[in-house]
Amino acid sequence: MSETDPLVQVENLKKYFPVTHGIILQRRTGYVRAVDGISFFILRGETLGLVGESGCGKTTAGRTILGLYPATDGTIKIDGLDVRTARGKVMMTFRQKAQIIFQDPFASLNPRWTVNSIIGEPLHVHKLLATEKERSERVKELLELVGLNARHINRFPHEFSGGQRQRIGVARALASEPLFIVCDEPISALDVSIQAQVVNLLEDLQDRIGLTYLFIAHDLSMVRHICDRVAVMYLGVMVEMAGRNDLYENPLHPYTQALLSAVPIPDPKKSRAQKRTILTGDVPSSFNPPSGCRFHPRCPIAKPHCAELVPEWRQIKPGHWVACHEI
Repeated sequence: MSETDPLVQVENLKKYFPVTHGIILQRRTGYVRAVDGISFFILRGETLGLVGESGCGKTTAGRTILGLYPATDGTIKIDGLDVRTARGKVMMTFRQKAQIIFQDPFASLNPRWTVNSIIGEPLHVHKLLATEKERSERVKELLELVGLNARHINRFPHEFSGGQRQRIGVARALASEPLFIVCDEPISALDVSIQAQVVNLLEDLQDRIGLTYLFIAHDLSMVRHICDRVAVMYLGVMVEMAGRNDLYENPLHPYTQALLSAVPIPDPKKSRAQKRTILTGDVPSSFNPPSGCRFHPRCPIAKPHCAELVPEWRQIKPGHWVACHEI
C-alpha cells in the first residue's frame, strides 16, 4: 500500500444482533441493528473521533472493525488486509497490527496476572521475542514508555490506581507494535484530573511512534483536542463527518448542532448568549428504528418526506459529509 492510502477503510459496515424468544426452543424475533451501514476511512497517523449518545453503536463499530464481533455485512480493510476474510496466519498478522484500549481499566485487566504477564502476553502470542528474559525487559521498557515505574513489573492490577491501570492497558496495546489502535472511551472511567494525562500520553505516543487512532468518546471538548476529524453517529448510522474545526464551527446536521450546543462553555456571558438546541422525545430503539431518516422523530426541521426517504450520505464540500434531506 502507498503511504498516502488510508490505513483503515470501512464501507457499508453492518452489525446486527439477533433477538430470540424462549429458553429451550429459542425463536428468533428480529435483530438489533447496532451498526447499520457506516462508511469512513482513516489516514496513516490520523485520529478519527467517533461520537454520539450512549447506545448509538460507537463501541460496537470499533469492536466489529477489529473482528471482535463478526460483521453482518460490509468491507473492513486495515493496511490492505481484509478483516472479514482473514484466517490463520493472516489473522495473526492483523491482530498484531490492530489493537484496542478498553473503556474500563478495572475490568479489562486479568486480576490474577501480574503486570509482567499482562503486557508480555502479546509478545508471547506473536512470538516477537524468544526468551522470557527478553520479554520482561521489553515489558519494563513499555512501562517506562507509558509513565510507570519498571520496578512495579511484578505487581497485580489491584495495586494500581485507575489511571495507572489504564496506562497498563495502553502498554499492553503497544506491546505488539501495532499500526492502528481503537481507543474505546479510554478516559470515561477516570477522574477528571487523570483524563488529561492519559490523552496527553496518547498524543505523545502518536507523535513518537506514528500510531493511527479511532477515538471513541462522549466528551466533545476532549474529542476536538485530540482528533483530526470527527464522525457523529446516531442510532447505528453516521449523520455527519468533517474536520474537527469545520465540524465544531459549522455543524450542519441538526443532531450535531444539538450535541455541540450541550457542551458547557466556561465563560458565563458566552454561555448565556449561546443558542441551545433542545431535542424532544427519547432515542428510539435500534430493534425497531424509525423509517426514513432515523433522526426525524426528534428533529426540529423535519419535513414529511424525512419519515419516508433515507437521506443520502453525501459530501457537501471537500471533507465534509452529511446525511440530511434539508441540507
